[in-house]
Amino acid sequence: MWGIIISIVMAVIIGWIGNAVAGNEMPGGWIGAMVAGFIGAWLGALLFGNWGPVIGGFAVVPAIIGTAVFVFLLGMLSRLLKRAS
Repeated sequence: MWGIIISIVMAVIIGWIGNAVAGNEMPGGWIGAMVAGFIGAWLGALLFGNWGPVIGGFAVVPAIIGTAVFVFLLGMLSRLLKRAS
């Protein structure tokens, strides 16, 4: 039970930090930050491996970098779609 709660809290924190690093506004508030944190953690582990401190099942440094990359790419896609319409 506590593992799920810690994972969700870490995903939200990582999502907010990644959003701040990327400089974009992630839609959806804390739920959007949580989704970005989970996707970013997966992407960061895929690209950079699992190194650094691990909290709640997340390798923190690759997760933050992966979330920043995800939010940045999502922002670029959003601007591209706005320009096309």
